[in-house]
Amino acid sequence: MARSTQDSSIPTAAGVGPRPSGRRGVHGSPSHRWWVLVVIALAQLMVVLDATIVNIALPSAQQDLGFSDGNRQWIVTAYALAFGSLLLLGGRLADLIGRKTTFLVGLIGFAVASAVGGAAPSFEVLVLARALQGLFGALLAPAALSLLTTTFTDPKERAKAFGIYGAVAGAGGAVGLLLGGLLTEYLDWRWCLYVNLFFALIAFLGGLRLLQSGAPADRPDLDLPGAVLVSGGLFCIVYGFSNAERHQWGATSTWGFLVAGCLLLIAFVAWQRRARHPLLPMRVVGDRDRGASFLAMFISGAGMFGVFLFLTYYLQRTLSYSPVMTGLAFLPMVAVIMITSVTTTNSLVPRFGAKPIVPTGMLLAAGAMAWLTALDGHSTYAAHVMPPLLIMGLGLGAIFATGMNLATAGVEARDAGVASAMVNTSQQVGGSIGTSLLNTLATSAAAHYASSRRPSPGVAAQAQLHSYSVAYWWSAAFFAVGFLVTLVLYRRGVPKSLSDPSPESASVPM
Repeated sequence: MARSTQDSSIPTAAGVGPRPSGRRGVHGSPSHRWWVLVVIALAQLMVVLDATIVNIALPSAQQDLGFSDGNRQWIVTAYALAFGSLLLLGGRLADLIGRKTTFLVGLIGFAVASAVGGAAPSFEVLVLARALQGLFGALLAPAALSLLTTTFTDPKERAKAFGIYGAVAGAGGAVGLLLGGLLTEYLDWRWCLYVNLFFALIAFLGGLRLLQSGAPADRPDLDLPGAVLVSGGLFCIVYGFSNAERHQWGATSTWGFLVAGCLLLIAFVAWQRRARHPLLPMRVVGDRDRGASFLAMFISGAGMFGVFLFLTYYLQRTLSYSPVMTGLAFLPMVAVIMITSVTTTNSLVPRFGAKPIVPTGMLLAAGAMAWLTALDGHSTYAAHVMPPLLIMGLGLGAIFATGMNLATAGVEARDAGVASAMVNTSQQVGGSIGTSLLNTLATSAAAHYASSRRPSPGVAAQAQLHSYSVAYWWSAAFFAVGFLVTLVLYRRGVPKSLSDPSPESASVPM
C-alpha cells in the first residue's frame, strides 16, 4: 500500500477514503487504520459475546422475572432467529447505503435494545429486546467485517488485521461466559445487557471520528424478493432446529419448518440466478477457496458449541465450578486462539496457503473433542480439561482467522458487505444448528442411559456424563467432516487474492 503523503489521489485505507488535497490528519495517517481495527474488533466482540453472555444470566433473570423453564430458551432463540435470518440482508444494505452508516446505525440500535433488555420489567419485553439485538447485530456484524476487508488491502497488513479479528471472533464466546459470570455474580444479571452500552459508546465515537462517510455512486436496487426468500428460509431453518430441542424430530413444528426453510433457500438460489441486482451474487460464492471458507465457518460454528455448551455444564454441575470459575477455565483456550490466529495469518498462510492450515485445524479440533469424551466425575482441570482445551484453541485459531480472510479476499468492493455477511451467516446458522442438534442428541442419550438402570443420584450423574460424551463425539464428527471438506475444496498454494488483492477493493465509499 502506498505510504506517500504527497499525492492526495492515492487511496488510503478503504474505511477512510481518499485524503483531501493538502490536508493531513487522522484520515491520512497509515497508523489510523489500526485504530479502525480497534473499533471494528470492539463491535465484533460485542456481537459475538452477546450470544453467550446472557446464558449464565438466565437463572437469575428467570427468578427475577418469573418465567417458566419452557420459555427460558426464547431469551437465546429470539437473538439467534433475528441475527441469523437477517445477516445477508444487513450485509447487502451495507453495500448499498454505505458501511459507515450501517455500522453506526447498528451500534446505536444494539445499544438501545440492550438498554431496553437490561431494564425489562417482564419476560415479553426481554424477548423483544433480544430480538432487536439480533436485528441490529445483523446490520453491525457484516458492516464491521466488510470495513475490515476494504480497509486492509496490503497483504501483510491484511494478514495481521485478520489474525486479530479472527482471534476476537473465535474467543468472543468464551469471553462472554467469563464476563457474564463476573457481572451476574458481583453485580446483577441486568448488567449482562447494560455492559453493551459501554462497548457501543466507545465503538460509536471511534467510528464517527475515524470512518469516512459516503455511499456507492452507482447504487443498484435492493433485491426485495431475494431478501424475503433468504430471510424466511434462514428463519425457518434456525427455528426448526430450535424446535427440535423441545419437541420430537417427527413433530410438524420441527420438520415442517425445516422443509419450508430448505424450499425457500432453493427458491432463493434460483431467483439469484435471474435477478437483475441479486442480493447474493453467485460470483461471491462461486470461488472455490471462498466456498470452502464459508463451509469451514459453518462446520466449525456447529462443532465448537460442544465445547462452550456442554463443557460449561460439566464444569458447573459435575466439578461444581462457580460461573466466574467456569469463565476463567476457558481463558487458556482464548489465549491460544489469539496467538494461533495471528501466527497462521501472518506466517503460515502467506507461505503455504489455506489447504494445509484449515484442515489441520479441523483435525486438531476433532482430536480435542474426542479427548474430552474421557472426562468423568473424578477428572481434574489441570490434568484432564485444560490439555484438550489448548488443542482446541490451536484448531479454532487456525480455522477462524484463515477462513474469514479467504472468505473475503479478492471480493469486489461492491460485494464486500454481502461476502462478509455470508461469513457471519455461515457461523451463526452453523452454531444454531449445532447447538440444537447436539442438545437433542445429548438429552436423548441421557434419557436412554437412565431408562435401563434403577433411578439413583449416581445413575443421574452418570447419565449426564454420558450425554456430554455423546455430544463431544458428535462435535468430533463435525470437525472430521470439516477436515475432509476443506482438504478437498481448498486449492493448493497461496491464493492469488491474498498476494495480489483486487484493486477495486482499495478505495470504496463507506
